[in-house]
Order: sequence, then structure tokens, then C-alpha cells
Amino acid sequence: MAIDFATFNSVVTHVIDAGFPVLIRGRHGIGKSEVVYQFAKERNLPVVERRASQMTEGDLMGLPSIDGESTRWNAPDWLKEACDHGVILFLDEVDRATMEVRQGIFELTDSRKLNGWHLHPQTRIFAAVNGGEHAGASSYQVGEMDPAELDRWTVFDVEPTVSDWLNWANGKVAGLVWDFVNQNHAHLEHVPDSGGYEPNKVYPSRRSWVRFSDTVDKANLLAEPKQNLASIYNLGAAFIGFEAAVGFRDFAENYERIVTIEDIIDHGKIEMTTDFGINDHLALVEKLEASEMLVTPLATTQIQNLADWFVTLPSEVAMKLFAHIGSNADNFNVIALHSAVATSGQKVIDFIVEIVG
Repeated sequence: MAIDFATFNSVVTHVIDAGFPVLIRGRHGIGKSEVVYQFAKERNLPVVERRASQMTEGDLMGLPSIDGESTRWNAPDWLKEACDHGVILFLDEVDRATMEVRQGIFELTDSRKLNGWHLHPQTRIFAAVNGGEHAGASSYQVGEMDPAELDRWTVFDVEPTVSDWLNWANGKVAGLVWDFVNQNHAHLEHVPDSGGYEPNKVYPSRRSWVRFSDTVDKANLLAEPKQNLASIYNLGAAFIGFEAAVGFRDFAENYERIVTIEDIIDHGKIEMTTDFGINDHLALVEKLEASEMLVTPLATTQIQNLADWFVTLPSEVAMKLFAHIGSNADNFNVIALHSAVATSGQKVIDFIVEIVG
């Protein structure tokens, strides 16, 4: 049975602590590699990645040399690093490798050594494949892994949720892209039925959405999306396929960005409130009150963003916001705001005196 990434992350640490190799099976573009790199970051270990599908037997086993009357194997660079230091050894596309390479990996996962070279005690092995028991697995041109081969791995079939991606992508993709996927879950990726994928057709994936977002964002096409609909559609068709591109183009044509409290406090996008009326500002203050952002002291940059926003507010809204900030018993944020100076040069304390007096 497939599990989501939240469940995977909660249990895989036990397998890794025990020193056993982990095989992640799932559709393309769902974030299998990303989760490995995130795990390595949390463990403060470097990643040594090799695509098994591109390896020859010599790439895996190394090359022999004559040492007196005997022959010894010289380890390839990646193996020597995994033996000399603790690393995350990540073998991608194992089920696309040749049988000779997979036989060598068999020894590596079974006994943590290869041709006499022993892995470092802190080295941990991950692998990722597209085969498995998930929807669409039959569409991939991969080799079957027999029971003896799978028995050397701890096998996880991963089926991430939409929330997995939305939580990860928040702040990593353009706001318009994130909002579209948040409101149109079916377009995040194509989950095939028993018939698999249609050959030669471009489908959206979690990975292709990120690449599409990076491209249109760097091209500045989303600053004025209504003026760039043709380019947005053509790039979308190339990255995420026809159906998703049509949906995104129509969404962009009618898009009005909802301003969040994170836009203001975390990212300082005060310009997004330029056309706000009193009710709009009040709604944003209510969002801040509903959040728990002010329970702990804000960072210096957050205080600066708060000050920049504060001095633009109508007087009644500003006082409501100031009263909420001061409602915390510790008063750490109200003290910081009280002494802050907005980027415009206006002191917050002077602004408060002005609206009170």
C-alpha cells in the first residue's frame, strides 16, 4: 500500500538509523529525489548521487590493477567517497540499469561492500525507481525487480498528497502558480488509470510545475499575466501539457491575487495593499489576529515590514492593529514596533502620536 511523504518521513528515519537501505518507488516527478536530499540536509550528510541507468559495470565495480602477483580493484570515485566518509549514497533509476550493474548493487545493499571496499559506518543507501505497484507503473520502460533483489531493500511505495506538494511549494513557486494548483488539484499531476499514460503526450507533474513556474517567473510574465497570456499558454503546453496550460491561462486571465499576512510581514509586499479600502485593511488585520504570528517575537526584518505597513494604514485600522500587537502580555513586538522607523523615514511613534492626537 502506498503512503504519503509525511508518513514516509515519519518512519524512514527508523530504517536509516538501523542501517538498512531504502528503495523509494513512485511515479516520475513526485519528489523522490527531493525527499532524499532533504533527509541528507537534516542529517548534515553530503549526497553522492549516481544514475544507475547510465552506469556500466566498470563505473560500478571500478577497474583492476596488478599489485605484485595479485590483482586488486580500484574503487571508482563515488565508492571511495562512500567508503572513506559518511554520506547519503543515492542510486537513482536502479530499475533502468543493466542486469550486470544491478547484480553489483545487490552486493552493495546486501553486505555494504563491493569488491572488498566496505562502506563507511555512517553511509546510508537510498534508491529511487519508477516501477512498483502504483498507478501507471506499467507505462515505464523499466526492468522488473525479482523477490530476491527486493528482499535486499526496505521498499516504500510513495503516493504523495496534494497537500504534500502545496506545503513544500509554498514560497518556492510563483504565487499565481501556487494559487492555481491550490484551487485546481486535478491539474497538479496526471494520475493514470489502469490504462497508464498515453504515449508521446505531455502530462503535468509536480516537477514540471516547478520548472514552468521558474521559467515564467524569471521571464517576468506573471507581473502582468493578462498581457502575456499567449506566452504563458505556449510555455505551459511545453511544460505541463495542453489541458493544464489551458486551465492555467484562463485562471491567469481572471486572476486577482489574494493578499496574505505572510505577503506583508514575511515578504514586505506593502505595494499589494496600495488600492485597499478600510474594509480590506481590516480584513488583513483580522487575518493577523487569527494567526499566531505575534505569539513569539518577530525577526528584525518582520518588524521592519510591519512598520512599513503600519504607517500606511488608516488611523482606525492602525489603532486596532496596535492594540492587538500590545495585547500580548510580554509586549515584545509592541516595544519593537514602537521604536521602529519605516523605510519612508517616518517614525512609528510619531505616526501614533499623530493619529491619537
